[in-house]
Amino acid sequence: MPEDFAVDALVIRARAGDQGAWDRLVERYAPMLWSICRAYGLDRRDIDDVAQHVWMRAVEHLSRLRAPERLGSWLATTTKRECVRVRRARRRLDTAEYPLDAATTADDQGDDITRAVEEAERNAVLRAAFAELSPGCQRLLSLLMLEVSYTEISARLGMAVGSIGPTRSRCLARLRADAALSALMRADMEVREGDSHV
Repeated sequence: MPEDFAVDALVIRARAGDQGAWDRLVERYAPMLWSICRAYGLDRRDIDDVAQHVWMRAVEHLSRLRAPERLGSWLATTTKRECVRVRRARRRLDTAEYPLDAATTADDQGDDITRAVEEAERNAVLRAAFAELSPGCQRLLSLLMLEVSYTEISARLGMAVGSIGPTRSRCLARLRADAALSALMRADMEVREGDSHV
C-alpha cells in the first residue's frame, strides 16, 4: 500500500498535526462509522452525535494509540459502545421505542463491525489504486461505473466507440497491477478458497 495511504503512516502524520492525513483518516473510516450506527438502528441525528463523539475521542486518544494500524478496530469498538449508550439513553427518553433485543445487543454486532472495517480498508485500497491511474482512465472507468452508454462516453471523451472496450481493458489491467490492490485480491481469493474447503 502506498505510504501515504497506510493507516499507521496516516496516524503518525495526523499526530504531528498534518490536517491532510487526518482528513484521509476521516474519509477512510466515516462510512464504517455510518454503517455501524445504521446497524444499531440509529436515526440521522443520533448518527451525527455518535460520529462527533467518536471523532472527538479519536483526537484525544490518537497520541496514545499503541498500534496505529489498528485505528479502524479502535474506531469500530468506540462507535459500537457509543451506539449502545445512545440507544439506552434514547430508550429512557422515549418509552415508545422498541427495546433492545438479542439481535441488536453489542455482542452480536461483532461480525458486522469486522465486515465494515474490512470493507472500509478495501475501499481505501481501491481509491488509492484508482488515484494512481491516468486522468483519462479515471474518467472512462467512472463513466462506465455509472453505466453511461458507449455512445455518450464517445461524445463526452472524444473517443471512437470501437476504442472504448480496448481502452477499458487496458485501464483495468493497470488498476489490477497496483501492488496493494493485487495483494488484497489475492488475500480475498485465498479466504474464499479456504471457505470452500471447510
